[in-house]
Amino acid sequence: MVRLYSLLKKQGAPRKQSLRLNERRLRAFSLPELLIVLVIIGILVLIALPNLMPLISKAKSTEAQQQLVYLHTLEKNEFYAHSRYSGSLDELGFEQSKLVTDGGNANYRIEIVQADEHGFKATATAVVDFNGNGQYNVWEIDQDKNLREVVKD
Repeated sequence: MVRLYSLLKKQGAPRKQSLRLNERRLRAFSLPELLIVLVIIGILVLIALPNLMPLISKAKSTEAQQQLVYLHTLEKNEFYAHSRYSGSLDELGFEQSKLVTDGGNANYRIEIVQADEHGFKATATAVVDFNGNGQYNVWEIDQDKNLREVVKD
């Protein structure tokens, strides 16, 4: 008899535990609540983005400035070695990074516009219109390391 009682007691225990699990509910956010939060975050981003565009454009123009200063160093080395400036990026050993339009990371196309024994001029032209106004940012450097923004974006 005791054996039967203990057997019945063992069979009844899982049923009580399963009832207790169903009674206990987890506290969580509902789907509409999450969607409302996402919409609010989206609206805040849309409000803040126009104010941040000049900062984003300025940060990206740093890429052009650094590349042109590096190219200036390569051109000076070429001048000291051969008494002339080179018109070829390959001859200088300058490797253009893959552009964002081609699936890369570079925002600027680097080109040597003019080069002879007296000087050189190189430009960095943006391949992306950063602020959407139709103008592409252009930077320029010469043999005297005069770095200037020719076209502002």
